This record gives sequence, C-alpha cells and structure tokens, in this order.
Amino acid sequence: MKNNIKIKLPDNVAFIIHKLEENGYEAFAVGGCVRDTILGRHPNDWDITTSARPEQVKEIFNRTIDTGIAHGTVTVMLNHEGFEVTTYRVDGEYEDARHPKEVKFTPDLKEDLKRRDFTINAMAYNDSRGLVDEFGGADDIKNGIIKCVGDACERFNEDALRILRAVRFAAQLDFDICPDTREAVEKLAGNLTKISKERIQTELDKLLMSSHPEKFKMAYELGITKWIMPEFDKMMETEQNSIYHIYNVGDHTLKVMENIEKDHYLRWAALLHDVGKPECATTDDEGKSHFYGHGEVGEKIAYDILKGLKFDNKTIKTVTRLVKFHDCQVRLTEPGVRKSIVNVGADIYPYLLKLKRADLSGKSEYSINETTKVLDKLEEIYDIVINRGDCLSISDMAVSGKDLIACGIERGEAVGKGLQLLFEEVLNDPDINNRDKLMDIIKSFT
Repeated sequence: MKNNIKIKLPDNVAFIIHKLEENGYEAFAVGGCVRDTILGRHPNDWDITTSARPEQVKEIFNRTIDTGIAHGTVTVMLNHEGFEVTTYRVDGEYEDARHPKEVKFTPDLKEDLKRRDFTINAMAYNDSRGLVDEFGGADDIKNGIIKCVGDACERFNEDALRILRAVRFAAQLDFDICPDTREAVEKLAGNLTKISKERIQTELDKLLMSSHPEKFKMAYELGITKWIMPEFDKMMETEQNSIYHIYNVGDHTLKVMENIEKDHYLRWAALLHDVGKPECATTDDEGKSHFYGHGEVGEKIAYDILKGLKFDNKTIKTVTRLVKFHDCQVRLTEPGVRKSIVNVGADIYPYLLKLKRADLSGKSEYSINETTKVLDKLEEIYDIVINRGDCLSISDMAVSGKDLIACGIERGEAVGKGLQLLFEEVLNDPDINNRDKLMDIIKSFT
C-alpha cells in the first residue's frame, strides 16, 4: 500500500538507500524511525532494510562492520556514524518464545514487514516509492492504537517480550491497545517467564521513563505484573482506610509516578516507595489502616525486585534508600534537618524531597493541606543549610583523626568515637567547626 506521506530522510540515510538502488537493489528506512517521523518525533536511530544480501552490501560500501551478519545485519559507516542495514528476512519457527530456529532471507519487502511486532513499526519509506504501509500502521498512529501485525498470538509466541512492549509503546505514545491484541496479551502473559530479566528490565525502564508512567496499570490489568512483578498486584489489592488517603496502595503509587519528574531513580522510587505496605498492613478497632515500618520492609522488597531485574548497584542503592526514608519524620529545625541529611545521605536528599512532594499528590485533600506546610518548611531549612555550606560529613570537619591522636587519644576505636562525638556537636552548631573550638571540646572529654 502506498501512502502520500512524505518523509525527509537524513542525508546519510538517503545516500545509503540511493547507493543500494543504483546497484539494482531495493532499500528503505524501516521501523521505529518511520513511526517516530510520522509522529513528529526525532528518531534516535535510522534502520535500513534492503533486498541486498550482507555480502552485497559489503561490496557496495567502503567501510562496514559485521554487527549481526548471521541475521543479515551490516553496519555501514559514514562520516563516523553507523547505520544498520539489514537484508529482508523471514524468521523460522520459534521454539522458546524468544528466538527463531533459523533466519531466511527473502527478496520480498512485505514478507519482511509481516514478521514485525506492531503495525506502527511495520512501515517502510524511500523517496522513490514513498511510504509502504501494508498493515495500516499510519491509520493506527492516527487513531492512537497499538495493534499486532497479523495474528497477535503468533506475534507474541514468536517473542514474548512483545507482550510487555505493547504496554511500553502505549505509555510512550499515549496509545490504547486494540481488543484483539489485548486478548492475546492476557492469554499469553505467562510466557514472559521465558524472557531474560535484563530484557524485561529494559522494557520496564522505558515504560517508567515514558510520558505516561501511570499506564503501568495497564500491565496489571492485562495480567502482566502477575508474572514479572507480583508485588504490584498485592499493592493494588491493599486498601488504605485513612483520612490521609483516597486510593488503594497501587493507585496511589500510580498517581505518584504520574506526578514525579522523568528521572530514572525517581520513577523507580515512586513505583516502589510503598511496596512494603501490603506486608505491614494492619487495621485498628475503628477500621483504620496502618502501615507501621513499611519503609524498612519496603527497602528489602525493593532490593529483591531490583536485584532480580539485574539492575546496576547504583540504581539498587539509590532507590532502596529512597524507599526506606520516603516517609521519615524530620524535626523542623536546622540541627534536625542536618541530622536527617546525614542519616539519609546528602547525595540523595534532593531526590527524597522530590519524592515526598510527589507522594502528596496521591493522598487526600486533608493530607495535602496538613503536610504541604511541613514540607515547605523542610525545603526552606534544607536550602539554608546547603547554601550556607554547613558541615555534613566527618571528612568536612576542621579536625581529623591525626589531630585527635596528637592530643593524646589512643589510635583505633577511640579516635573514631572522638570524631563522631565532635561531628554530633557540629551538627547541632556548625559555628563550632573550627580547629581550636573542636580541640577544646575533645580535650574536655579526655
């Protein structure tokens, strides 16, 4: 099907396509770059598909890299930039919901497009033929629909990760999933257990970093989280009968995600900040819900989730600390805030303040009215402490362990205790952070 949509191809992409055509082959920009251009977005990558076989592509261009030669992909280097050029192909039978048993090349563009996941990703374009849209991808973009190419169950059985990708694209593009594709997702969601944790992590991160992270709920509604994050199902099933809340734990979480900035650590902290509540839930004699200690419990659960998804250590450490301290109470004095910063960690305290602010967005009007002034005051004091450059670590004190040893304190544990004692004094009063005053204090204790 030819469409009158016109796409301005980057010069290097147009050059590669025209060069292949000059040598008697077909070539098109294909997939996500076509989709994003139609949507008015700037594509991150431009992929090219061609009837030329890999060895023929290598003969035509001076500099190539065999990036995926077994699957027909050669990277063409132009002006220090790489462009993946892949031969039209059809996939053989899938045995594990992940990989085809074999890949066969085909001279037919339509056959290549038929194997792709969704109609919006199964379009191709070149200047000579225009938009090739055999499966109605342009209409689905216009109507905001995620729809599988052909039979949805077949597409998901070929690669089960596509089940999660359907939700991810819905979140990124603010689209809906069509009924047939939804039905196939619900039927085959369990196949996600065959997918590596690393691939699932990548898709979840893209979903959370989208413009609509609250569409994570779609993963719950379609039965996906049951297989990849059952902890969220428990959150959706945990009510919050309290004057402070109007949502269950899961819906509250979605609201927080929706109202926090697009940051990797903050989005994951928002998703997991109340993950400990189902385990800590109690109900008093008046029917009110309580979740005592859910921060500490949530820290452990969040660790297991992030570790299981193969996240890097920095993400695990940052997010779990935010989960642990998100509901911490802070004494609204300068010493109280300084001690809170030290306890939580100066490196993540700005994140904590943002998480606390977003946390309010998912609560009742009563809670918002009661807590907003408290949070405003906390942020005000925090700004004063930081802008003034108050000492917030032992290493920033005006004395060191050597100074304590020089005045007669025994090496080892006693030095550490002495430094900690002085640090507590400095947190109470940063004006004493000079050598003479601190030495006078330590001498009074020896």
